[in-house]
Amino acid sequence: MQERLRGVKPAPAPAFTAVAGTSATRHRVLLGIDPSLRSTGFGVLRMARPVPQVLAHGTIRCPPAWARSRCLVKIAETLRDLCREHRPSVCVIEGLFYAQNLKTALILGEARGASLVAAAEAGLPIYEIAPRKVKQAIVGYGAAQKLAVARMVQRLLRLEELPAPDAADALALALAYAQEAGRLSLTVLKAI
Repeated sequence: MQERLRGVKPAPAPAFTAVAGTSATRHRVLLGIDPSLRSTGFGVLRMARPVPQVLAHGTIRCPPAWARSRCLVKIAETLRDLCREHRPSVCVIEGLFYAQNLKTALILGEARGASLVAAAEAGLPIYEIAPRKVKQAIVGYGAAQKLAVARMVQRLLRLEELPAPDAADALALALAYAQEAGRLSLTVLKAI
């Protein structure tokens, strides 16, 4: 208060703060996963101030000619490698959405299952956040387009380049987890 009276400006608040004792302070490295059979997005963040540090992000691409089983193996292997390299302490995955096409929902479920196995094998607690909640947390609008999410992720993480759409969604998941776990909230994150 005395500094304010003397005209000294307070330091700007960090973009993401954590309440002592919450899981955001316990979990320093976060793995976000946006599952898809042909393009699974991933993002690894280390919680730091003033903004989280991006350790890795990208897309696990599987060509259309590959059998589904081959894609599932690639997804699981890549995520295992990421877990070994970066040693995350928590995984956040996109929650299920209601698909009108049953075949698409089943294929997405298979990719999600491969992702969950890799994270569970690493011993990570796994949380899911619904796509609309992630968009609401990052962009402020639950029906935001992928480009808006990518631009906001770029801005929040101070990235030089716009991340690929699926990687941006994975980074957004990790950011949304950090926001939700770092404050007192009436909603409880859903553990898997």
